[in-house]
Amino acid sequence: MLTTFSSAQLAGTPGAFSRMGFGARGMGMGNALTAVKTGENSGYYNPAAVALLKAHNASMSYGILSLDRSLNSIFYAMPIDTNAGLAFGILNAGVSNIDGRDMDGFKTETYSVSENQFSLSFALRVRKLTIGITTKLYYFSLFDKLSSTGAGFDFGVIYPITSNLMVAGTLKDINSKYRWDTSDLYGQLGNSTIDKFPARQTAGVSYVFDGMIGLLSAEIEHSNKATTIIRAGGEISPIDAVTLRAGIDGWDLKKSEQAHPSFGFTIRTDYTDWKPSVNYAYILEPYGLFSIHVISLSIKL
Repeated sequence: MLTTFSSAQLAGTPGAFSRMGFGARGMGMGNALTAVKTGENSGYYNPAAVALLKAHNASMSYGILSLDRSLNSIFYAMPIDTNAGLAFGILNAGVSNIDGRDMDGFKTETYSVSENQFSLSFALRVRKLTIGITTKLYYFSLFDKLSSTGAGFDFGVIYPITSNLMVAGTLKDINSKYRWDTSDLYGQLGNSTIDKFPARQTAGVSYVFDGMIGLLSAEIEHSNKATTIIRAGGEISPIDAVTLRAGIDGWDLKKSEQAHPSFGFTIRTDYTDWKPSVNYAYILEPYGLFSIHVISLSIKL
């Protein structure tokens, strides 16, 4: 299993890789995007946001992590009409260069593990309320003859209080789980087990400054594992071509030492019709032991 900060308190539970974040923009803002409707939206943070897209968006992200870990993502999102949107995303994570040894301690081979999430989001705006759903398919390749697939769902809503102030909520990882069967690996000693993902609920709020020069967002997440996590973030565009952002994730009032900051920026250009932009995020993992660098390339079509 991928060793991650995964909102820190849920790091040891199934599906940890899928809770680390998605792309440089979201991770640079502390993953506090539940109520954010502006900019590119993959449906990862709130499926309802894809109905508010103004243009087709595509993005690829590459994560640079310690301990031979990887975290990469890709998505494509599009408005269907003025009141609906669709998004498709892939999130990949893994650990490589795992040293395999026999009972005598001699090296046998090098192993790796890979976890993947494939998502499809659809959202519809009904008057002022926007609702969305994400269907997620998981595939975990753990070992020779040992892998698992699973499916889950996210639901989300966004509602504008004013033109600047938004409130939102999500239900995440409904029915998400891994089902394992080790009979092919261990024969009669094998068995079948089910690992359920933590079910999570988030409530968020965001405020966009006049002129779209920046925004602030915050959210609170509760899970059925008795964890309550606070996130906050913001971004500002001092000039049209540059956006600066920062955030904090994993803040639990009972375990404040697991809170970790993040920083990032976007540089964009209108040189082509695709309007490419480069996004970067720096995330300090809990306890300050390691750091993550995420680089994303985004275009508008």
